[in-house]
Amino acid sequence: MGWRVLGVAMGAWLAGCAAGATREARVDAIMRAYAGDVPGASVLVLRDGIPLVRKAYGRADLEQGIAATPATNYRLASVTKQFTAAAILLLAEDGRLGLDDPVRRWLPSLPASDDAITIRHLLTHTGGLIDYEDIMPAGLATPLRDSDVLHLLERESRLYFTPGTAYRYSNGGYALLALVVERASGRSFQGFLRERIFEPLGMRDTLAYVQEGPPVPHRAYGYSEVAGHWQRTDQSLTSAVLGDGGIYSSIDDLAHWDAAAYDDRLLGEASRRLAFTPWTKTDVADVQYGFGWRLTGDTQWHSGETIGFRNVIVRWPKRHLTVIVLSNRNDPEPYRMALGIGRLFF
Repeated sequence: MGWRVLGVAMGAWLAGCAAGATREARVDAIMRAYAGDVPGASVLVLRDGIPLVRKAYGRADLEQGIAATPATNYRLASVTKQFTAAAILLLAEDGRLGLDDPVRRWLPSLPASDDAITIRHLLTHTGGLIDYEDIMPAGLATPLRDSDVLHLLERESRLYFTPGTAYRYSNGGYALLALVVERASGRSFQGFLRERIFEPLGMRDTLAYVQEGPPVPHRAYGYSEVAGHWQRTDQSLTSAVLGDGGIYSSIDDLAHWDAAAYDDRLLGEASRRLAFTPWTKTDVADVQYGFGWRLTGDTQWHSGETIGFRNVIVRWPKRHLTVIVLSNRNDPEPYRMALGIGRLFF
């Protein structure tokens, strides 16, 4: 009898291994275009915090022939916004600021036309701020920083709409939030993230990158395909703005970030609920916005697109399932790929 039970258990285990191998092969098929001597990608599938797939494809650095790995750090672009939002929520828990504080309480150099804009509006892209990318001076040679975004917006007395009445995605709003974090905490934005988020969660290689600061470990460089050849396109004039897109991280470190969304190790339950509340409709059907997160049906997600990088994190919290795809190429956007990978594990 014991041998029969053992045989059944072994059969179930082998079947599970076969299913896992089949799903991994299907992930490989989805990611086939990233394999070889081309800009690559790193892919992580987590269920209950356990990696079901942890793989990398292609190159992190074409010129040096360095392969991508699960430890490769990619520029997250707008996936950064969920970290900026978490920093604000930590300061709210500390009693340092209120979500409904007028942003001019913290950044009084903004024009009076911004009086009605609150921190909550910036978190949800409902502040109506003019896009800073559209008012950058011609001939700019030095990359902008968050403080430069503030200086640009100081000169703008117009808004797209009355704050709180509509949605318009705003990178500038998240640049201002990074400055609010600095004013409320008395620390640099990158230092606050390191001390309050990255180090406590064990995200040892993650950082908000500034040129005069520590180098990015295991760094991926961004590329774009030009006339059939891969050309390094790693930085732009907005790459030094931290609050909207300046974090570098890896799938290994982001596994710790994903785990923190399920319990109180970083944010309390009330703050996590705020982050994942659908506060506003967006300009895409069936997509709503929380604090640094897009919300669609049963998924919590955000993409990140900047010159040379395309990334996404998609969470199905009811299934305790997460898919993360980070890539160092200008195209394609990996959101649909991540959804397809996730469905393999339903």
